[in-house]
Amino acid sequence: MQADANRVAVVDIGSNSTRLLVADVAGGRVAEVVRRSTVTRLGRGVDLSGQLSREAVEAACDVIAEYVALYEKEHATTIVANATSAVRDASNGDAFVAELRERFALSAKVLDGEEEARLTYLGATAERPPSTPTLVIDIGGGSTELIVGAGAEIDFHASLQAGVVRHTERHISSDPPTAAELEAMVNDLRGPIEATVAEMPGPGPTRGIAVAGTPTSLAAIEMGLEPYDPARVHGHVLTRPAIQHALSRLASVPLAERARIAGLHPDRAPTIVAGVVILIEAMRAFGLDEVQASEHDILYGAAIDASQAERADAQSQ
Repeated sequence: MQADANRVAVVDIGSNSTRLLVADVAGGRVAEVVRRSTVTRLGRGVDLSGQLSREAVEAACDVIAEYVALYEKEHATTIVANATSAVRDASNGDAFVAELRERFALSAKVLDGEEEARLTYLGATAERPPSTPTLVIDIGGGSTELIVGAGAEIDFHASLQAGVVRHTERHISSDPPTAAELEAMVNDLRGPIEATVAEMPGPGPTRGIAVAGTPTSLAAIEMGLEPYDPARVHGHVLTRPAIQHALSRLASVPLAERARIAGLHPDRAPTIVAGVVILIEAMRAFGLDEVQASEHDILYGAAIDASQAERADAQSQ
């Protein structure tokens, strides 16, 4: 570890996955020590019931217990826990945050859409700030963040109630999904995404970066990666025709067969179709023919942000 680096642990509690990053952070650079991702589907049923289920909470807490042990073993000195759409939307979200505090002494922050967008953009662009307007797409379990910026500045962002868990539950009940179900999903997504584009000031983006499980899975599928290789996935270019071809393949087979596709983690098989539909609709609305898959997402952004805040506090004392 560099002498001036902070060892930061970030626990990201999403609607579909619960993730951990332990990294040494210095000068806006992130050196991974440990990274984990587990599909826990905390957001299951929230779109319908408005609450986190006990089963989903226990699944997330079981994973968080493992993550706490991991970051303690790695001697992380700065601990950050963030919760996003499912906890934000659930009527018992505050109770879940209180439970994390009691069980793990973990003070989780429930991010609003603006803060989620800021940290996502920071993570996706810190290594190489874009010189032209760039769209960062983050497709989560319960929400999708659309952020346009150049350099270090965000010019526009929107947080949509569109996610892989939410839209799978809302539209897909057949195995494999029917053409009518897919069409209903597209119709549900197209209006809000197009309205978002209409609100965007200034020039539209000329390039796109897509983070989170949907684009990274698509990259791994396209390359047939077994096992998954983040170094090869990061920076892989996905074209819209290739993504549409992948959708046809993924949506045409039953779940059991989809789960065996090389490059796709079986836990992502139930929700990947919805994620690909969201990605295609976002690219179409913003006029992008391709996006770059990125492993640098809100985990990186939160680690950089926490390190910067700690340094600022230390300097002010």
